[in-house]
Parts: sequence; structure tokens; C-alpha cells
Amino acid sequence: MTDTTNNQNQGCLAFLRLLGIKSKTQPTLAPERLPYRIRDDFLSPAEMSFYHVITSVAGSRATICPKVNLADIFFIVRPNENLAYRARIAQKHLDFLLCDPKSMRPIVGIELDDSSHARSGRQARDEFLDNVFDAAGLPLIHIAVQNSYNVNELATQFAQHLGNITPVSPGSLPTQSIQAEAKNTTVSSNPLCPKCGVSMVIRTARQGQNRGKQFYGCPNYPQCRQIIPFS
Repeated sequence: MTDTTNNQNQGCLAFLRLLGIKSKTQPTLAPERLPYRIRDDFLSPAEMSFYHVITSVAGSRATICPKVNLADIFFIVRPNENLAYRARIAQKHLDFLLCDPKSMRPIVGIELDDSSHARSGRQARDEFLDNVFDAAGLPLIHIAVQNSYNVNELATQFAQHLGNITPVSPGSLPTQSIQAEAKNTTVSSNPLCPKCGVSMVIRTARQGQNRGKQFYGCPNYPQCRQIIPFS
């Protein structure tokens, strides 16, 4: 067979593939198997050991979330002006986050400190993490990794954070949040959001007992749910 004939055959096959027609003589390729597998070390032995301990301490008063990305916990006030701050938290994770089991509102963060935290680079990272939690007003507790933990001491340490949380009873459901519609106008005389410090916008409740009523809402919703009654 000449080179001209080969080129003609290849051109015909390409044209058939373009039309979505498969050649009977063309072998069917096996589907690609993506190279992903489940990790066996999602939690390290030290993290797994502490997870069981803190589960017994928190009980049903808190939902324990391990390895949470900081960008899933915090948002950036005035994001257009603070783009660099988003990048600083995007690749960082918290060891454990305790949340209210009804609303999943973050209650307190936990960092397990092993020997690696003595390194200068790690200390700088820990200092930044402390400052992030402090700026957002969310408590952060550092726990030194140990072979065994005193459950009573941990219970005392977490009491101030879990004391006001009501344990979840079987069948209890979170309350549905009120959906709201924001107007596109922002008035300079609008109050500032007490959390973000930015000018709030006028919203109208679309459901619930306040349906149809207006109020001031934060433009960073849903990351920020601060509201002020509209007068």
C-alpha cells in the first residue's frame, strides 16, 4: 500500500470521527482510569488518638470537623482590597474545628502541637494562625501531642466554649434561615456592618414572619449574616 493510500485512509477515519461515526475496524480504547485512591492516613496516629479523646469530651454538644481549610472558616473583609490575604489562608488547614451541632456555627479551633511546631518556620505559621483567629473573634486552643490525655483536664479547658451549647437530641433539626433579597443600591448613610465595617445594603425578607419587611444586611452575605432593623 502506498503512502498516498495510507494518507487517504487516515483522512477518511478522521472525517468519520468528526461526524461521530466510529470505524468498525478501529479498536475501542479502554476508558482512562484516573490515578486517584483513598488515603490511608487521612488522620495521623496522633490525630486519630486525640479525635477519640475530644469526642468523649464534647459528646453531643459539638460536631468535630478534622482538617478544615481556613478559607472555609473565614472570609475576607473588602476582598477587592485584600486579595493577598485570601492567598495566605487558602493553603492552610486547622487540625480540628468544633461546631454547634444544630447550626454548624464554629465554636472553637484546635491545633495539635507536635515537635515540628518548635521549628522557626512553623512558629511563624502558628503566630499567623493565632492572629487570624483573634481578628475573627474565634477561640483557638493549642494542645500538645501526648501519649495519653487527661480527659478531666480537657473537659475543664473546653467547658467555657461548650458550656452554653445544648446537646442535640434525636430528631432535632436546625431552623431554616430567612431568605432575603438585596437591592442594588447602597446609600452612603447606611449603617456599617458591626462585623465587617462595610456599608450595609437594604434587603427585603422573602419568607418567614418578617416577609416583606426591609432591613439592613451585610453585602458579604452569606459569609456574614449580620442584620440591623430598617427604620
